[in-house]
Amino acid sequence: MDTTTLPRPGQLGTEPPTTATTLDEPATSSAGTWGRLALPGLLFGTALLYFYGLTANGWANAYYSAAVQAGSESWKAFFFGSSDAANSITVDKTPASLWVMALSVRVFGLSSFAILMPQVLMGVGSVAVLHATVRRHFGQAAGLIAGAVLALTPVAVLMFRFNNPDALLVLLMTLGGWATLRAVEKASPKWLVLVGVLVGFGFLTKMLQALLVVPAFALAYLVAAPTPLRKRVLHLLAAGAAMVVSAAWWVAIVELVPANLRPYIGGSQTNSVLELTLGYNGLGRITGEEAGSVGGGNGWGATGLGRMFGASIGGQISWLFPAALLLLGAGLWARGRSPRTDARRAAYLVWGGWLVVTMLVFSLMAGIFHEYYTVALAPAVGAIVGIGTTQMWARRGHALGSVVLAVTTAATAVWAYLLLSRSADFLPWLRYAVLVLGLAAALLLVVVGRVHRRALPVIAATALVAGLAGPAAYSLETVSSGYAGSIVTAGPAVAGGRGFGGPGGPGGFPGGGPPTGQLRGPGQAGGLGGLLNASTPSTEVVSALSQDAQQYTWVAATVGSQNAAGLQLATQLPVMSIGGFNGSDPSPTLAQFQHYVAQGRIHYLLAGGGMGRFGGPGGNGSGNRTGSQIVSWAAASYTPVTVGEYTFYDLTQPLAAGTAS
Repeated sequence: MDTTTLPRPGQLGTEPPTTATTLDEPATSSAGTWGRLALPGLLFGTALLYFYGLTANGWANAYYSAAVQAGSESWKAFFFGSSDAANSITVDKTPASLWVMALSVRVFGLSSFAILMPQVLMGVGSVAVLHATVRRHFGQAAGLIAGAVLALTPVAVLMFRFNNPDALLVLLMTLGGWATLRAVEKASPKWLVLVGVLVGFGFLTKMLQALLVVPAFALAYLVAAPTPLRKRVLHLLAAGAAMVVSAAWWVAIVELVPANLRPYIGGSQTNSVLELTLGYNGLGRITGEEAGSVGGGNGWGATGLGRMFGASIGGQISWLFPAALLLLGAGLWARGRSPRTDARRAAYLVWGGWLVVTMLVFSLMAGIFHEYYTVALAPAVGAIVGIGTTQMWARRGHALGSVVLAVTTAATAVWAYLLLSRSADFLPWLRYAVLVLGLAAALLLVVVGRVHRRALPVIAATALVAGLAGPAAYSLETVSSGYAGSIVTAGPAVAGGRGFGGPGGPGGFPGGGPPTGQLRGPGQAGGLGGLLNASTPSTEVVSALSQDAQQYTWVAATVGSQNAAGLQLATQLPVMSIGGFNGSDPSPTLAQFQHYVAQGRIHYLLAGGGMGRFGGPGGNGSGNRTGSQIVSWAAASYTPVTVGEYTFYDLTQPLAAGTAS
C-alpha cells in the first residue's frame, strides 16, 4: 500500500511501505479504477481549460508573434530569431521558443491558433511530466495533487495560453526535475547528462533564468546519489559540460558569423549575444544596471522577501506558498534520520531547492521583473504540495502529521481570504466560503487520527477544495478574457496591482506611462501600440504598405518593435524595427538607414515612431538619439503622407528642397 490508499484499522499513523532509501523500485498504486481514470481526466481537463477561448488572445505578445511570422518565411530569421524576414534585428531573447511556434505556423499557416497551440500543449505536457515524476516516488494521489496545483495556478494558465518563452522554459525545467530524480535513483551519469542538455536548451529559451534550478538539481544528486563522492562530482561535471555545449553552440555560431551577414542582436548595445546574455538578460536583471532598459529599480516593484506576496504578484502564484513552505520544512524534518541515499528526501531537495532559490532571486532582483516570470515557481509548488500533503496524511495518526496538515490548511485558507479580499468585487462570497471551509477542515484535521474512516475522504476533499478554490476562480477568470501586450497578469483587478495587459485594473508603466489594454478579440482596432503593445492597422494602411511591396526589402520602418509588429502581422511583409523592442538599441545607425533609403530598400517611415518618451530612456541613450535622428532626418527630407489616421514619410518621394541623397 502507498500514499494513495487509506490505512486499514490499526495502521493509523504508519507510513506506507516504500523503497525510501534508494527507490530502486518504482512506487506502485493500488488505487484501482479511479487511479487509472484520474490522470486522463486531469490532462483532458487541463487541455479543455487551456484551449477554451484561446484565440481571444489574438497575437498575444505581438513582439514574438512577428518574429514567429518572420521565422515561418525565412530560415535565416528562424535561426537567429529575427523580428522580420529581412533580418534587420533579432528579438531580445534566445530563439528556442520561437522555433517551436514558427514550425507550427509553417505547418498550419499564420494564425493566432497556430502560434498559441504549442503553448497549450507545453502546459499539458508540463502537468503530465510533473504528475509522472511525483507519482513515481510518492504514489498516484501525490502526482494528481501536484498536477492539479500546476494546472490551476493562475499565472500558469495565463502563460500556457500565451506566446512568451516561459511555457517552453517551464516544460524544460520540469523535465529537468524528472531526469534529475531518475539520475539519483541509480547514480546514472546518462540521466544526469540529460539534465544538462535540458537546462542547456532552457538557456536557449530564456537565457540565465534556466540556471536557477541548477543548484537544486546538483545538490540533490550530490547528497543522495548512491555512489562514492568522487563519482558524484565527476557525474556533475559531465552534466555541466553537457549543459554548456547544449547552450553554447548557438551562441558560438552567432558570435562567429560576421555582423554584416546576420541581424543585429536585439537588446544589446554592442551587437553581441554575449553582452545580451550577461548584461540586459543576465546580471543586469539582478543589479538593475541593464543598458538599453526602460525603467528599473522600484519601477518594477519594491524588492524584498515580501515581494512574492505583494499586490501585483500574490494572486498570480502565491496561493499555496504558505502550504509549500510549511510542508517542505515538515517533510525534510520527517526524513531527517533517513540514510544519505533516501530518494524521497532527494525529491524534497529538488523541488524545495528550486522553490527557495527562485523565490529569493525573484524577490531580491533589482532589474526588469514581470509578474508572469513567477510561472517558473509553479511546478515546484505543485510538487511540494503533492508530496508533502500525502506524506503528512500517511502520518495523520501522529502529532506531526495531523498538526502540520491542520496548520497548513488553516494558513492556506487565511491567505486565500486575504488574496481574494484584494479583488473585493470579484465573487465577494468566495473568500468567506474558502475561509469557513478551510478553518473547518483544519479543526477536523487536528483530530483526524480519531475520526471514523468514512469521514476521511470528506475531510480531505474539504481541505483540497478550500486550497484550490481561489486559484481555480482566478484561472477561470483568466480564460474568460483575452490578453495582449508585453506585460500581462492573470485574474481580476487587484487593489494596488499594476494591472497590465488584461482585466487587471488600473496601473501604469514603470515610471508613469500608459498600461497595455485588454484584447477582446483577434482583431484589435485603433492606433499603433507603442512600447507595450501592438494594434492592428486599418485596411487602408495595409493596402498602402502592400502596394508594390516586392520592390522593397522593408515596406516600412518604425521606432520600436511593437509598432513594427502591428504593421508586419497585418501585412505579413517585413517591417524594420528601429532600435529593437525599447527603441534603445543603436541599430540601424542614421548612416545605415540613409544608405538603405538611397538603395530604395525602405518605402515608408512611421512619423514619430509612436514611441514618444519611451523611445529608449535606458542605457546610454544612443538608441533613443538614433531613432530621433532618423525620424528628424526623414521629416526634413521626405514627403509626409497621411494614410488613414497615421502619418508616414514616403522615402521614395524627397521634398523639393530636401537633403536626401
